[in-house]
Amino acid sequence: MAIDLKKTLDAYQAKRGEFRLVEVPPTQYLIIDGSGDPNTSQEFSDAMTALFPLAYGLKFASKRELGIDTVVMPLEGLWHAPDMEAFTTRRDTSSWLWTLMIMVPEHVTPTMFDEAKSAAAAKKDASPHLPSVRFETLDEGLCVQTLHVGPFDDEGPVLDDLHHRFVPENGLAPTGRHHEIYLSDFRRVDPAKLRTILRQPVVRTT
Repeated sequence: MAIDLKKTLDAYQAKRGEFRLVEVPPTQYLIIDGSGDPNTSQEFSDAMTALFPLAYGLKFASKRELGIDTVVMPLEGLWHAPDMEAFTTRRDTSSWLWTLMIMVPEHVTPTMFDEAKSAAAAKKDASPHLPSVRFETLDEGLCVQTLHVGPFDDEGPVLDDLHHRFVPENGLAPTGRHHEIYLSDFRRVDPAKLRTILRQPVVRTT
């Protein structure tokens, strides 16, 4: 059986209705940037078509070369805007800037990434956005996270509570970008059943 890291790593555990502090270690990702409304932006869809072939290429290379088989991790996103209230209250999607990511295990090396990228680029149906995908380590450190169940447009009150109540009440301040982990495939799952980890990096102020 392939190893499913989202079931074993603490950074991928969250409960609905509960804010939890978690120390997220430096983590490797496949990464691509973009902007605009994710509901209507072709750029957003194109970014996903560039990420997943690479993720699966690395999965198969890992199994073939190292004997390590892991489940491809879920899509994740870093989100920000000139005015962060666009997330917590107004949900002004047109102003959003985003970074889409897929986590890759620590045994994956930059050389493996380069080889997988070259192999993907050689295919007839290769995404034109493939050259924009990069391999980076993100070090978020201390974070607050919770599980949101339901449509993305209903996240506002949860984020408002996180930023304006939980964070200040616990002597914290937000730092870094809002992070979402899509445990459900939003292309196929009913919006009412979507499961999304909402994460905010923070620093202690007291």
